[in-house]
Amino acid sequence: MSLLKMASELFIKQLGGQGAGLNLSSVMTGLQQLLPTEGGELDIPALVQKFTGSGGGLAAMASSWLGDGANQSFSAADVMGLLGQDKVSQFADQVGVDSQAAASGLSDMIPQLIDKASSGGDLLSNMTGQGASSLLGKLF
Repeated sequence: MSLLKMASELFIKQLGGQGAGLNLSSVMTGLQQLLPTEGGELDIPALVQKFTGSGGGLAAMASSWLGDGANQSFSAADVMGLLGQDKVSQFADQVGVDSQAAASGLSDMIPQLIDKASSGGDLLSNMTGQGASSLLGKLF
């Protein structure tokens, strides 16, 4: 399963009843426009670097999602701060939910996606040497 499809399904699931009527294709298109992509697929290393580049608490959060331990929580306010309120609002309009529901769904989906894509640090082994070194330097 592609990471984009996995992310879209996780997002819809996180919305519970509000996500039941959402179109998977619309969510996938919206996520492609909201999150970093490469070749039409979500670029998890670039997403993680977005967190680590922000420093402070966001970098620590992303670090917790990369390992197999407990994941730190990521709030809807964190989503708005990291991705931008305008972009989250555009995504919400595109998929058919309000901005707060979109931010809440993203705040649950993003940690799960990074965690699933990086079990045991596998994300780092899938990156090229320069990218992995850069990411490691920012995390540790």
